Amino acid sequence: MSSISPGRVNIGLVQMQMSEDRERNVDKAVRMLGEARQKGAQIVCLPELFSSLYFPQDKVSEEEPVTIPGPITRTLSKTAKENNVVLVGGSIYEKAAKKTYNTSILFDQRGRILGKYRKVHLPQDPSFYEQDYFSRGDNFAVYNTKYCKIGLLICFDQWYPEAARIEKLMGAQIIFYPTAIGWVKGIDPAEGNWHEAWQSVQVGHAISNSVVVVAVNRVGVEKNMQFWGGSFVCDQFGKILARADDKEQVIVTSCDLSLGRNLEEGWGFQRNRAPRSYSRLWK
Repeated sequence: MSSISPGRVNIGLVQMQMSEDRERNVDKAVRMLGEARQKGAQIVCLPELFSSLYFPQDKVSEEEPVTIPGPITRTLSKTAKENNVVLVGGSIYEKAAKKTYNTSILFDQRGRILGKYRKVHLPQDPSFYEQDYFSRGDNFAVYNTKYCKIGLLICFDQWYPEAARIEKLMGAQIIFYPTAIGWVKGIDPAEGNWHEAWQSVQVGHAISNSVVVVAVNRVGVEKNMQFWGGSFVCDQFGKILARADDKEQVIVTSCDLSLGRNLEEGWGFQRNRAPRSYSRLWK
């Protein structure tokens, strides 16, 4: 097991394919998380909605939401503690009172829930009917961990610079995006290559905010969707530190947190902001 130097942290990405069996999916996530730990990971991230197939492909589904805490979060808590890792628990279909959410949970290395984030930006397009299932979250989330300050966002949030900027202003050093995105059968992306745009926009968030960006996608074919994988870690100036292919795999890479501080001092992206001129963003 590798070690890290001061100012560095090892990040593990669990890129996995899901089945119809919730217990099997959770067991696989636990097993792959253990593999990430054996490779030296100190912070590990799972994909979006990792315990199920991507049910929002259809407007109606029999998928049942779960409570937090509940069986899935108890398993993740135990796994984080046993492996001594900070865990971004992908996201799950959460039931809370009369509403349901797409929710990411953050666990510390002792298995304690540090907090959760409910997805704010929800797509509503063919094969991405998330507004038929989820209510919008209304707050962004950044949490202190043993290693750094972690910001949580989820998939479609990736396309919104406001979300990344807000979490940077809240102190995030690493922003995690558990993700479920791919090619949709029968849809010709006339505007260009979705995969390239998906990576490019997140690299832009990393550079403009001097943060590490971690995107963890799923893989495999589910009905009309072919998830392209391509999970990656990008440093604070846009360098891709590690990238997965289109198969199940566990990737671990090290990032230098001090680079963000150095970039802020040198380029001044944050100190030269002009928020009084941004009033149109409030509408």
